[in-house]
Amino acid sequence: MIDKKAVEQAVNEWLEGKEYFLVDLTVSLDDRIVVVIDHAEGVWIEDCAELSRFIEERIDREDEDYELEVGSAGLGQPFKVLKQYEIHVGKDVEVQLKDGHKMQGVLTAVSPDSFEVTVEKKVKEEGMKRPKMVATPITLTYDEVVSTKYVIKMK
Repeated sequence: MIDKKAVEQAVNEWLEGKEYFLVDLTVSLDDRIVVVIDHAEGVWIEDCAELSRFIEERIDREDEDYELEVGSAGLGQPFKVLKQYEIHVGKDVEVQLKDGHKMQGVLTAVSPDSFEVTVEKKVKEEGMKRPKMVATPITLTYDEVVSTKYVIKMK
């Protein structure tokens, strides 16, 4: 079986000095390696191919045959690592909470323990006849959340 630590070491070596970051790395029992990377400005296919070749140079197929897939975190896929939250600050996100509620708003702050989403809520202020939309920040811990995704807006 392929050693996951060896693959991770090769990936980290390739990532060194680059703005790419590792999102996910899996090695299945049948030696299928899947590496998912991301970048604030998107991932280029050429870089995935370069990383794939880099891994293949370090993990010898003569010792054990394996299948290798290197790709990018999809736009509509849930965030898996803190860095994904960080690069999406200021952008629209959809958050699915463990209690079943969904919210959509702007990701306004991120820390290792929590993040903040500013949502528009209807609020009826005292003395006003009609409610108005008010930007309301909501702080969530990662434990409260099932998933957070970047929202693609068509203009």
